[in-house]
Amino acid sequence: MSKFTDDDMLVCRCEEITVGEIKEAIRQGARDVTGVKRRTRAGMGLCQGRTCEKLVQAIIRQELGNSAEEISSSTPRPPVRPITFGSLVGGDDQ
Repeated sequence: MSKFTDDDMLVCRCEEITVGEIKEAIRQGARDVTGVKRRTRAGMGLCQGRTCEKLVQAIIRQELGNSAEEISSSTPRPPVRPITFGSLVGGDDQ
């Protein structure tokens, strides 16, 4: 396992979240990817965590000393598209 010692290294390119920000989220109580995501937005960008989730898991393992099996993945969210209020009430506004 590589050591994440450079706190300025970008982990989540979409949201520009650094190793230091993830470590701070862990110090604030995050114990899994979803906890880090809630505190930092890592994994909420365009790629939806496909690029950074494994790195976030590795940082959590390094900081907490957990095994890979103890760190859960984030909850997948299906893509959504915006709709108008008119569509919600049955109007023709689409």
